[in-house]
Amino acid sequence: MNYNKRIVKNTLMLYFRMLLIMFVSLYTSRVTLKALGIIDYGLYNVLAGSIVIFSFINNSLATATTRFITFHLDKKNIDNIKNVFSTSIHIHLFISLIVLVLSEFIGIWGINNILNIPTNRIFACNIVFQIVIFSAITNILQSPFGALIISNEQMNIYAYIGIIDAISKFAIALLITITPYDKLISFSILQFVATSGIFFFHYYYCKQTYHSIFYISREINYKLTREMLNFSGWNLLGSTAIMLKNQGVNILINIFFGPAINAANGIAYQVNSAVFQFSNNFTTAINPQIIKSYATNDKGRMQNLIIRGCKFSFFLLTFLSIPVILETKYLLTLWLGEFPTYTIIFTRIVLFLTLVECFNYSISCAIQATGKIRIYQITISGINLLIFPLSYILYKLEAPPQSALIISLSISICLLFIRLYFLKKQLGISPLIFLKEVYYKSFLILAICLPIPFCISLYLDESFIRLLTTIVIVLIVNTITIYKIGLSIDEKRFIVNNIKNKLYIKK
Repeated sequence: MNYNKRIVKNTLMLYFRMLLIMFVSLYTSRVTLKALGIIDYGLYNVLAGSIVIFSFINNSLATATTRFITFHLDKKNIDNIKNVFSTSIHIHLFISLIVLVLSEFIGIWGINNILNIPTNRIFACNIVFQIVIFSAITNILQSPFGALIISNEQMNIYAYIGIIDAISKFAIALLITITPYDKLISFSILQFVATSGIFFFHYYYCKQTYHSIFYISREINYKLTREMLNFSGWNLLGSTAIMLKNQGVNILINIFFGPAINAANGIAYQVNSAVFQFSNNFTTAINPQIIKSYATNDKGRMQNLIIRGCKFSFFLLTFLSIPVILETKYLLTLWLGEFPTYTIIFTRIVLFLTLVECFNYSISCAIQATGKIRIYQITISGINLLIFPLSYILYKLEAPPQSALIISLSISICLLFIRLYFLKKQLGISPLIFLKEVYYKSFLILAICLPIPFCISLYLDESFIRLLTTIVIVLIVNTITIYKIGLSIDEKRFIVNNIKNKLYIKK
């Protein structure tokens, strides 16, 4: 199987996973919100987010683990892969200990002294926080196994795990509707049970499937540990910026506006997560190939993969994001019935933010592949770090809750152009080529595709018919516009040939 066919196969597998997870997750969120209520839903959102503040170190190391394993896989050096995997296990165990200590000392103090929590829910929140700590630690320890699966491009297993996770969340939502005990505490316990089950599945599968490289040494490889931590150290800056941008702002929202607005923010990101998976599946499938292209010094193929990864992610995202942006109120009403104030504006801004940020993932993957990430992380993360203090200042000046998201969107737009410098410096990709092939084509297509369904929404009354009409129009207009404007001749030929092969039509 050639590399392009592998990308197509893995992408299709991930889309099957995504469709099932999206529908299950959206229904689960509706049931969970109704069972917990707006206040408890918002409290769980901010408590779970608080743990992310202490476990953000793991995000940088997970990226490093995937990069090192993928890099050595293409070099076919089994001993190196075994050493990387074993070292990553040791480091993740150490990180788990750090998260446990920080959470128990700083986290507990923050819950009882900083967060805006109703008096009658403080005890429950302390119990929930303890359970969430162990859920976070379980996720941290799972990271090396997930990296091993993705690096080997076993997207069918990645899809199965996602489906199992979605089904477990659906079961949890149903169980908390009938539990006679405290629903918030019951919800967190069931989430921990599900998380533990997913962890053991990862462990057992990797041990059985990758037995030749599944190796955990009792001795620590200090040289490799330093190398991975040095690489992770600069990613840590990026993880810190993302953490403050998302969870840090979520805590600010709790302090200034209370848990009800946390619920609105949580719902907005739940919608965004469902929509984002539509394009993220493609980058998940293509990113290992970007790293392997760099490892074999195939710079031409790497450039094509980066451009296609950025461009196709945006194209795929528009198919769902445009209808959701235009029909936000109706979809939220259809989905949840009642929803917190600010949910509509939060959802729309977050979706526009995702459209802008979807270009980042393939570029960052390529930069990670080079191993030269210091200046890139200092620059990009340093600018992203501005979001938290600027949001705090605006909230102190009594700005509305959506102000932080507007700041985040503005900074992300600026970073689009700053990344062009690193494409040239690190990867030798011409900024003009990237501007023309990616940014220009992407935003031109958005400018063409958005107004037509928008006009329809102005002339038709809000209804299920208008929703279906908007979806159909977006599907038709986007498909035609992307094919005519967005695709190169080679990309058109590749798509047509794949469709012909699927339909068993010979040229």
